[in-house]
Amino acid sequence: MPYSILHIREILQASWLNDPPIERQVEHLLHDSRQILFPDLALFFALVGPRQDGHRFIREAYAAGVRNFVVSKAVPVERYPEANFLKVEDGARAMQTLAAYHRKQFDIPVIGITGSNGKTIVKEWLYQLLQDHYHIVRSPKSYNSQIGVPLSVWQMQESHELAIFEAGISQMGEMEHLAEVIRPTMGVITNIGDAHNEGFPSLELKLREKIGLFFSAEPIIYRNDDELIGRVLRETYPDKKLFCWSGAGREADLHIGELRFSRNGAAMDGDFGGESFTVEVPFTDGASIENALHCLAVLLSLGHPVAEAARRLARLEPVAMRLELKAGIDNCTLINDSYNSDLSSLAIALHFLQQQGGHTHRTLILSDILQSGKKARELYRQVAGLVVEKKVDAFIGIGSEVVHIRPFLPDSLPASFFADTEEFLRQLEPHAFRNQTILLKGARAFHFEQIANRLSQKAHKTVLEINLDALRHNLHVFQRLLQPGVKTMVMVKASAYGSGATEVARLLELQRVDYLGVAYADEGVELRKADIRLPILVLNPEEASFDLLFRYQLEPEIYSVGLLKKFLEALPEDIGQFQIHLKLETGMNRLGLSGKDIPELLELLKKAPAVRVASVLSHLAASEDPVQDEYTHGQARRFDEGYEPLAEGLGYRPLRHLLNSGGIVRFRQYQMDMVRLGIGLYGVENSRELRGLLRPVLTLKATVSQIREIASGETVGYGRHGVANTPKRIATISIGYADGLLRLAGNGRFQVLIRGRRAPTFGNVCMDMTMIDVTGVGDASEGDEVILFGNELPVEELATALQTIPYEVLTNLSERLKRVYWQE
Repeated sequence: MPYSILHIREILQASWLNDPPIERQVEHLLHDSRQILFPDLALFFALVGPRQDGHRFIREAYAAGVRNFVVSKAVPVERYPEANFLKVEDGARAMQTLAAYHRKQFDIPVIGITGSNGKTIVKEWLYQLLQDHYHIVRSPKSYNSQIGVPLSVWQMQESHELAIFEAGISQMGEMEHLAEVIRPTMGVITNIGDAHNEGFPSLELKLREKIGLFFSAEPIIYRNDDELIGRVLRETYPDKKLFCWSGAGREADLHIGELRFSRNGAAMDGDFGGESFTVEVPFTDGASIENALHCLAVLLSLGHPVAEAARRLARLEPVAMRLELKAGIDNCTLINDSYNSDLSSLAIALHFLQQQGGHTHRTLILSDILQSGKKARELYRQVAGLVVEKKVDAFIGIGSEVVHIRPFLPDSLPASFFADTEEFLRQLEPHAFRNQTILLKGARAFHFEQIANRLSQKAHKTVLEINLDALRHNLHVFQRLLQPGVKTMVMVKASAYGSGATEVARLLELQRVDYLGVAYADEGVELRKADIRLPILVLNPEEASFDLLFRYQLEPEIYSVGLLKKFLEALPEDIGQFQIHLKLETGMNRLGLSGKDIPELLELLKKAPAVRVASVLSHLAASEDPVQDEYTHGQARRFDEGYEPLAEGLGYRPLRHLLNSGGIVRFRQYQMDMVRLGIGLYGVENSRELRGLLRPVLTLKATVSQIREIASGETVGYGRHGVANTPKRIATISIGYADGLLRLAGNGRFQVLIRGRRAPTFGNVCMDMTMIDVTGVGDASEGDEVILFGNELPVEELATALQTIPYEVLTNLSERLKRVYWQE
């Protein structure tokens, strides 16, 4: 449903900045200049946030072909002669207003879902359960924010018969805006918990804010076993129909009896309107069972027969929430985003593909897009537009419908087609893919996991998972602590604390941090070869690496007069201007210039006009320790005392930076011009002042290789240190000290997680494997996943067992670990 820009101006009650306006059509809403699709049909909203201002990226969007803009500030329109500019008070509210207008054009059932947890799972499962009955539009991924909701609702088209949207909030006053956009006709509240508690005065007020979504909804579905939810819903909506279910014998429309578990799932008896039934779900964890029962309640509310609804629940499949990036065969990189294929998720995956450097060749393997509601010709015309827009170099289609894309692809784009996954695998030659990035995007029915297995690099079963969403979240947590204008340098030394410098740097560049920091020049060279263009500070430049600094535009930290002399001697005459950074010694007593060095340093720099000092820095010795605060304040004073004569002698004021991760949290008065974020980015924060706000980025997983029963008195492992004082079940897992699990973790000093329960190490840690006692985990089996650290088991516990700090644990992780990067 294209809108004319003239009509949009009326909807938003906006004023024109350009005169006369240029008539154009709008089909797509944008707010990120890095994610531009179909620019000639796009409307770019220049959103203003605490750290970013979308007006800064108007030039970039215009250069990419965007010609329609919504702004809230003055813009030099003469620089953009072909563009329309609509001026509003608030860009985010304008986007919501436009989406709310669009929503009102449709008279179809709309399910609105909110709650602390489970929103996305319930939405995706409802889609699985109902897609055979309705043509459904739903929120892509977890698009439930103040911006995600209007972008989701904007997808509604005349062909849709049912909409399912989720809404999430983080502070008071937000839901009323989302409620107006979604205007649900049926509501689901999944639960209420501690997520985002910091934005609300109390749990009850948070609940009241959330259920504001349901002002237009009837019925509202909830679990009546939560007394708070039931009471607040009845008080808020006394005249609305409420549909509740209970597993605890409370008054309810839907009663669920005692759970019966098996290895394949859970079964339960139920009663709905006097009709008894049995329902099975292929899950055993409490959260999944609760989410499935919310879905059952929705189906019953929509009038589906009990027996049919129960049959459908038994066929529920896990929701693939993750887009994974991992090493592939023949030096390829594999992006696996299978099990879910629609236009919205394809656009997101193609954007992620385009972000990946390293390989210049990009291949898309795409299945039929099922149940889009569009005619095949129109659907695949749009898909072809995405393929061309995102500069895909080769296209492989699998299925009977995807061949409709052929006439819309350029003749220069290699394209091949296969009837099904089996045919593709039969014809796949051993070295068909080399030195390229491959995106797998397939509907669940096509079983693209078979392709992923064939194309994945066969590796050690122990895996280090890197959650890019958590990394992005942690970056924003720290940036919200900064004063306006303070820049961010992120340290990616030691392979980004074990997580992989190139992949992390690529994300940080997209997040528009200001600087990267590495320890040695070769780390910076690796980033430059991966096409990372951010400024890079080298903390420990060595004389032998000066040539690399000049060749790859890496900026050295100069920490002594002697080092500066050697650097200047090596400086090429034709270098042009080159930036360096000066390190002051303020109390760390490791590396740095002292006050007596400054006069000689200034004399040397006066004779080197090509050299410019980009920043002056120092390092805090104990920023996380309150006992050492006086010493930290003294370091800050000494830094100022050293900086001022330097700036005066230089004739300009370089950037100043002193704070590391702990300092950012505890000494905000010393933010100066820039801060250096290190291990805090990965969810480790030693001062504990951000407890609950940061998310673990890294999860280390192993696998159970074998389980054996041993009798009392038998021993396990080298040296026979693991002695069984009773009969035991001992599991051998696929990780050892060569992977980074050092020997100090053995003999019961550390516990891993298996099936959600703790199991202590037993005997010595070996080079490639470790034994654990699973006597108390009766259902443990060979092939089970074992967690060494992650969300449920903090890395600090392993550090304590090893008598060290998390830094050492992370940087000791072996290169042989398979690293898998993922995001929603």
